Amino acid sequence: MKKKYFGLTVALVLALAMALTGCGNSSSSQSSGSNKTLVFGRGADTTSLDPAVVTDGESFRVTQNIYDTLVAYDYKNQSTEVKPSLATSWDISKDGKTYTFKLRKGVKFSDGTAFNADAVVYNFDRWMNGKKSGKFAYFPSMFGGYKGDDGLVIKSVTASDESTVVFTLKRSSAPFLQNLAMSPFAIASPAAIKKYGSKFGSSAAVGTGAYVFKNWKKNNTITLEKNKHYWKKGLPKLDSIVFKVIPDNSSRLNALKNGEIDLMDGLNPSDISGIQNNKDFHVYYRPPMNVAYLGFNVTMKPFNNKKVRQALNMAVDKEALNKAFYNGQAQPAKNPMPPVLLGFAKDLKDYPYDLKAAKKLLAEAGYPNGFTTTLYTMSNPRDYMPQPAKTAEAIQASFGKIGVKVKIENVEWSSYIEKLQKGGAPMYLMGWIGDNGDPDNFLYTLLDKDSIGSNNLSFYKNDKLHKIFIEAQTETDTTKRAALYEKAQQIIHEDAPWVPLEYAKAALVGKSTISGYAPSPTGSEPMEDVTIK
Repeated sequence: MKKKYFGLTVALVLALAMALTGCGNSSSSQSSGSNKTLVFGRGADTTSLDPAVVTDGESFRVTQNIYDTLVAYDYKNQSTEVKPSLATSWDISKDGKTYTFKLRKGVKFSDGTAFNADAVVYNFDRWMNGKKSGKFAYFPSMFGGYKGDDGLVIKSVTASDESTVVFTLKRSSAPFLQNLAMSPFAIASPAAIKKYGSKFGSSAAVGTGAYVFKNWKKNNTITLEKNKHYWKKGLPKLDSIVFKVIPDNSSRLNALKNGEIDLMDGLNPSDISGIQNNKDFHVYYRPPMNVAYLGFNVTMKPFNNKKVRQALNMAVDKEALNKAFYNGQAQPAKNPMPPVLLGFAKDLKDYPYDLKAAKKLLAEAGYPNGFTTTLYTMSNPRDYMPQPAKTAEAIQASFGKIGVKVKIENVEWSSYIEKLQKGGAPMYLMGWIGDNGDPDNFLYTLLDKDSIGSNNLSFYKNDKLHKIFIEAQTETDTTKRAALYEKAQQIIHEDAPWVPLEYAKAALVGKSTISGYAPSPTGSEPMEDVTIK
């Protein structure tokens, strides 16, 4: 979809800010009276400003500030505990199948239309009926499918009055509230969706959030302005936010030092020591809830052979990757979910780094001389993978030692995701930052058959595993849920659709004049409380 751009460019915005302050320095943040702009430097552009159609953190980073969800995470305390948001309270039936939400009154979308129960129903109907378009990737990943699919956990969403919404489920769902707080299930203006049609998310983005969309210069900047009618009194504290793309981590850090930006993610692990004692800057750490991985498309030869996948698991030196590209600050991964989550299989033994054993297993699989394949990687750094291109080269070299010849293809971020979702990559580098603090969001979302074509990029399916996932979703006893997820990880380990690589400790850095910023474990956070001197 082509994106159209309206309004002032970021250069003009900053120039006007400088004029207001009467100074000619290069600082990105300007203030005169109440006029405050913060520039956030990041590695890649947003793919869409409609949160329902995207799966990437670079999009959610922006939409998080335009829209609100029914319930929200406790962002101030960097927690995924659920708190009220557009819904002020909720009641859950004894059987866990009915959720009744009382909605906040007097809230309006930034286009002036009313937020109410009908707007909530409209949004969920839009997502539930999206099977034909297939564009709402997250919805089936979290709720089991679209309308008409046996796996869809939601039976109906109805408005019993203007400020009451009732969700009726087919079965109880332990992560249901956690899922509703996720960025892709933010409530958008029905009037705006109807008005802009296919252009919603590119030339328009209308929610009830702290900021409103102003303009988008593709692969450069997205500018948001203060929502003067935001329902949280006294917020937001900034007048505008500019999200600026600077693909290279080192270049982004230089931009921060030169005063071109105020805050950035993707701080190279090797750069932390050189900046953490500088009084002009503050280093933030995102609570660890991520995994980097090497994935295989299990429908493609030779990756449809389990022994091949197991052999390649034994040909990746995770300790070396950690030292080379994470400055030793990551934790080599053995499971497809991080250790901080419920049910992490801590006693499961990882595949050893053993090239001799890997080559032997390849021979057993029918490839004594190896094979030739292509490894796809994103062109930009991510929190879970600071140097994807170099990581790909290291894996390429290691695989070459067992006869597997690898060609590397670097692809721009938005095109990369689309290619993987369509099954166009036999082998790929990727990662995941948890959305809601529940193991379901890693295991079911990334590796269940219901998620094929959305977030299951390996096209891996196992019916036994699917039954365990559904049982775990339905089970409300945490001890029993944990046991089910441990069992699931054992099956995944044996089938080896991935090589789990690292659990990263992601660092961000900003000017010491910033206050109110707290990185969320989900990878994006609202900026309503953030301000800068």
